[in-house]
Amino acid sequence: MSRSLARVRTAGRLTVAQFRQQKLRLLLAVIGVALAVLAITLLTSTGLGVLETGNQQFETAERDLWVTSGETRITAADGGGFENTLYDSRNLSAEMRSHDGVSNAIPLAFDTVYIKTGAESEVQTFIATGLPGGGPSVQVSEGEGLSGDPYYSNGSYDGNMTRELLIDEETAETQNLTVGDTVNVGGSLTATEDNQYTVVGVSSTFEQMLGASTVTMPLSEFHQITGTTQTEPATFITITVEDDADVETVQEDLEAAYPEYDIRSNQEQLSAVLQEQVILLAAAGALIVLAIGAGIALTMSLLSLVIYQQRQTFAALTAQGVSSALLIYTVIGQGLVIGVLGGTTGILLTPPAVAGLNRLSAAVVGFEGLVQTAPWVYASAVGIAVVIGTIAAAIAGWRVGRAPPLEHI
Repeated sequence: MSRSLARVRTAGRLTVAQFRQQKLRLLLAVIGVALAVLAITLLTSTGLGVLETGNQQFETAERDLWVTSGETRITAADGGGFENTLYDSRNLSAEMRSHDGVSNAIPLAFDTVYIKTGAESEVQTFIATGLPGGGPSVQVSEGEGLSGDPYYSNGSYDGNMTRELLIDEETAETQNLTVGDTVNVGGSLTATEDNQYTVVGVSSTFEQMLGASTVTMPLSEFHQITGTTQTEPATFITITVEDDADVETVQEDLEAAYPEYDIRSNQEQLSAVLQEQVILLAAAGALIVLAIGAGIALTMSLLSLVIYQQRQTFAALTAQGVSSALLIYTVIGQGLVIGVLGGTTGILLTPPAVAGLNRLSAAVVGFEGLVQTAPWVYASAVGIAVVIGTIAAAIAGWRVGRAPPLEHI
């Protein structure tokens, strides 16, 4: 035991001596490991964020069940959004609303509309959301919500149009719009000139769900503008169950009553939306695998290079009678110190880097919190830096120690 402790103390002194003589090498090695750790944490957190963001958006919608007709497709045409494949949505939602255990059933429709914000401005495309009035499904941060949906008038579409519009925060900022401003909205370029709407409030509810600039209007006026009053299409019918009802039981009852429709929970609906986005999911998974693999490879290469650069020093020590075991203890100590310092530095740099990437992603793609880290990400990164770095250094030291000293002197 005393001999082993003596070796450890001697190896520690040699390690400190090496670092004192090669401060620049130590600094560069620590920076290299820190960058490797940062790559692991950021890439892995991005992959996690891609997988988790969709689920969070459905959860924040505060709905228990989602009714669709066929596949829920995301379309990139005319600005993006969902395809409206559920027809006669008004009558269907009214029927479901009367079902036992159902508190509310609201149809939601998404389509592209043309908007002109001023006389001198150009016409732009936005994703419009139609829903029957306001209510708790829309969170308004400024101004007021939609006052209702009187134009529907029990399906006759001859009531008074509210001509009210909600915009998201990004649209308000980029288009310089405030509550009370008027804009022109239409389903075609020519129709845009004839339809004036007043901005009554600011809400980012559907912008967060779709990750794109979105305007919200009463469903009947949405159908009128898009020319779909005859078919009344919607993307979803969102269902909220009563407080004392069991969600799974209500889901099973609705599935039995409406076998021609798909009725899903939040998680099931997310899977349905993303089932055709295989590339997206594969990219998210690949980011995680790539991050860990690249971190391991970079750390091993870096520590191996650091030890290899000291081959002449180790050869001289071997020629003076220093044992191979002592040299291996020394390089293990170097790997451990560099791994701990580099890993700690990388972890400390991760939170501000995540915050910066989240601000960038919010500005570019509209999703907030797209980069999401987790405790196991930090643990994995530090583990790779310390464990893999130490192992790589030990292997490199063992290989250098096996070579005849005269090859490196």
